Amino acid sequence: MKLMNRISTYSIAASFFLVIASASASQAIKTSLFQQALQARQTAEAVQASLLSPRNFSKAMKFYAGAEQKFKRGRNLASIRTDLAAATQNFTKATQASKRAQRQLAALIKTRGDAEKVQAARYSSALWQRAEQKFSKAVGDLERGAHKSAKRRAAEADRIYRDAELNAIKSSYLTEARLLLARAEKLKVSKYAPKTLQKSRMLLQQAEKALSDNRYDTDLPRNLARRADYEAKHAIYIAEVVKSTRAKRLTTEDLILDWETPVKDIAAAADISARLDRGYESPTEQIIIYIEDQQSRSQRLGQDVNTLQAEVQQLQRMLGGVSKERVALSGRLEAQARVREQFEQIEKMFSRNEARVYRESKEVIIRLVGLSFDVGQSTIRPANYRLLTKVQQAIQAFANSNLVIEGHTDSHGSDTANYALSQRRAEAVKQYILANSRINASKIAAVGYGETKPVANNETTRGRAKNRRIDIVIRPQLTGY
Repeated sequence: MKLMNRISTYSIAASFFLVIASASASQAIKTSLFQQALQARQTAEAVQASLLSPRNFSKAMKFYAGAEQKFKRGRNLASIRTDLAAATQNFTKATQASKRAQRQLAALIKTRGDAEKVQAARYSSALWQRAEQKFSKAVGDLERGAHKSAKRRAAEADRIYRDAELNAIKSSYLTEARLLLARAEKLKVSKYAPKTLQKSRMLLQQAEKALSDNRYDTDLPRNLARRADYEAKHAIYIAEVVKSTRAKRLTTEDLILDWETPVKDIAAAADISARLDRGYESPTEQIIIYIEDQQSRSQRLGQDVNTLQAEVQQLQRMLGGVSKERVALSGRLEAQARVREQFEQIEKMFSRNEARVYRESKEVIIRLVGLSFDVGQSTIRPANYRLLTKVQQAIQAFANSNLVIEGHTDSHGSDTANYALSQRRAEAVKQYILANSRINASKIAAVGYGETKPVANNETTRGRAKNRRIDIVIRPQLTGY
């Protein structure tokens, strides 16, 4: 009897392990089979294809889901591969269409994002729904190649999104700020934090005036309304701290020492010794530099990972390809290595106050953080000549490359004015480079993007300064690349 029980137990265990082994083998097959389609799907999702190319993306998803169902039911592998090929093809189409939409509908996408940030769907739902319908139709027209219709509907959607954003700003930020100020009055905050409270009142007035003066430039009033909201909360907090300080009979020295603690803690996390014998300015600047360096390092590591992944894929194809393909791929890898070497040389040419140098796929981007213009102007100042001379030297490292000079602004001001200003500034840099070098005019273009491609928060002074920039995009034209 015991023997029979043991045999039964062994049989159950064997069956269990067979099931696990079978499931593991099945998952390995699926991973290999679906890999290309899954990568295409992830690429499409990364560029918001479900929003910007819904027809292609939906079609791709149907094929992908069909392949999953067939695999689950153990259907013919040839049929599954056919569905996956169709899914990959449509995901690729969706990615390409989304990138076109991001270029051609850049202003509309930004306007939609601005309305979304102020919760227009919640505070102005009827207008939001109308704008969404127009947006979908504009995207659909663009997907089908109906550019005129897409442009017309995009303009209509842009107007409705702005109206929805305006209503949301009035319903949320302005109302919230008014309620907070009323609460501050009841709490007698003006007795303890009069300056901060007055700042909130002034910002609220400026926001209301900005909304009245130019209802289609919502960036400034939105920012002012948020700041009014913040300063009202800030004033209430300060009043509570002052009351608590008086109740505990704390001295001014006690307060200073208490407020120095967070600076020390943040500095320690960055492995910086915070010396506060001359105030907080020096350690604050050290911390800012540390954060910016870490951001640059993180971006560089991301670029390196992407490059290495691409090279691994190429090496895999090289190993599995015929001799001609191997030669071509080998040449491409050598060209990429040359670009990396040149990139490192260019990076060393600029100080941190002059430029940041980035690599994105096959492009090298020189972000001219040290190049500035007078407010609303596009004339290059003599103080910038030295920096632009370095730019010319950097460009020469990539002989026969195509160049794009990109102009960008912050979000304050009208969209039309920002586009025009960014274009004029990009054109001014282009003309300076052409006048002082031997670059073929056909190899260099100037494009203004206005406020549509921010790299930092437009609601802070430092962020807006980063967004007002000129980017030099170098597109190497190397043999075998």
